[in-house]
Amino acid sequence: MDFRAIGMGLIFALIWSSAFTSARMIVEAAPPLYALVLRFGLAGLIGVAIAKALGQTWNFSRAQWRGIIIFGTCQNAVYLGLNFIAMQSVEAGLAAIIASSMPLLVAAANWIMFRETLPKLGVIGLMAGFTGVALIMSQRLNGGADITGLALCVIAAVALTIATLTVRSVSASGQNVIMSVGLQMAVGSLVLLPFALIFETPAFEMSQRLFWAFTYTTLAPGLLATWIWFLLVARIGATRAATFHFLNPFFGVAIASILLGEQLSWADMIGVTIIAGGILAVQLARAAQASQN
Repeated sequence: MDFRAIGMGLIFALIWSSAFTSARMIVEAAPPLYALVLRFGLAGLIGVAIAKALGQTWNFSRAQWRGIIIFGTCQNAVYLGLNFIAMQSVEAGLAAIIASSMPLLVAAANWIMFRETLPKLGVIGLMAGFTGVALIMSQRLNGGADITGLALCVIAAVALTIATLTVRSVSASGQNVIMSVGLQMAVGSLVLLPFALIFETPAFEMSQRLFWAFTYTTLAPGLLATWIWFLLVARIGATRAATFHFLNPFFGVAIASILLGEQLSWADMIGVTIIAGGILAVQLARAAQASQN
């Protein structure tokens, strides 16, 4: 793995983790589904416009279009939709921790459902990672955390796992990456629009905080991080790229603590360390196995 790939991975992990804090700021002042419809709509228009200016096209194969639709629905509409709703009552750091379990869920599904061989280090990492998640969730539940919000975060992580398993890479060749990202955003906006119209009232408490949080989450986690991720996968492969997810629990809780003042207990810090170690062990085991095949 070269220095450029390492830099891309670090930037992706930092931006991805910061999305929970900016999302928390948004849902404090705006209805979550309407906010996402606007975010995905704007990000989609910007992404497609940039792609067109760079000469990219939407002449994808049927399989690629299927991937764009599935990924846009599962990751953008279901995963982020449920997370935004949940963060009306769940702290950003806790949402980031639960979402960070996605690599563990992917590895567990590949091992249990698809009979993928997982070395002993990976099995130990899985057990450690899920133990860390259970530790934090039990401690938060005893502290009065919203059960419904936690359940929505868990369902969201499962949806992201399904998207990851279904679409390893929409554009692994590195061609038309920005176009595919923009179209995924558009899919998310279209899927969420009817639910926003039915279940929410478009009432926004306008402020500079909302403006900058919305602008950041549209451009950085929405477009930039997704674009970096696809480039990183094309450069070093999905298995190695996923190794950087072990940083997400640390970054997620740190950013939420600094910008939102969320309090961290010793159980949180121990649990985050265990989760990060488990994710790293799983990804290192999978990477080592992939290099042997």
